Amino acid sequence: MIKETLKESISVKKKILDNEELIAKIEKATKMIEAALRADKKILFCGNGGSAADAQHLAAELSGRFNYDRDPLYAEALHVNTSYLTAVANDYSYDDIYSRLIKGIGHSGDVLVCLSTSGNSQNIIRAINQARKMQMLTIGFTGQTGGNMSELVDLLINIPSKETPRIQEAHITVGHAICEVVESRIFPRS
Repeated sequence: MIKETLKESISVKKKILDNEELIAKIEKATKMIEAALRADKKILFCGNGGSAADAQHLAAELSGRFNYDRDPLYAEALHVNTSYLTAVANDYSYDDIYSRLIKGIGHSGDVLVCLSTSGNSQNIIRAINQARKMQMLTIGFTGQTGGNMSELVDLLINIPSKETPRIQEAHITVGHAICEVVESRIFPRS
């Protein structure tokens, strides 16, 4: 079973590697994030469950460091303030947790990176709609179909799988590739 799981994970990543259109989208995401950071804009991440953990992980790679010591970059996961999250979920709706915060802290030119294996999470959809109203750029990380996010985001990175664990593993791999490239371009080693 362990070997089968590893084979499935490798298979999904091989499909990404062999898909030139998807590789081009990942490069485009890298350029969008790099350009925003060079313009002193924010990179905001959101997701639910495992995708929230992945969003927080990727935000930390940019705001802390990835491969080597360098200045921090402005990246944050929108769900890390549990007092805010639980208050808005209680007083308004769980569907509003991200859109409300984006309305408060987002600005034109910021980038919202949304992780959703299905692409159908209502709180993520509302976040995208709010970001678009504010002229933010949006990148969606999803599974194979892209779900409802596919028609809303500026750039869709849809992993060629329908299996949640394989999608999430690929989100981290692709996210790491983006962080590594962004770090090396903004802070080239001499």
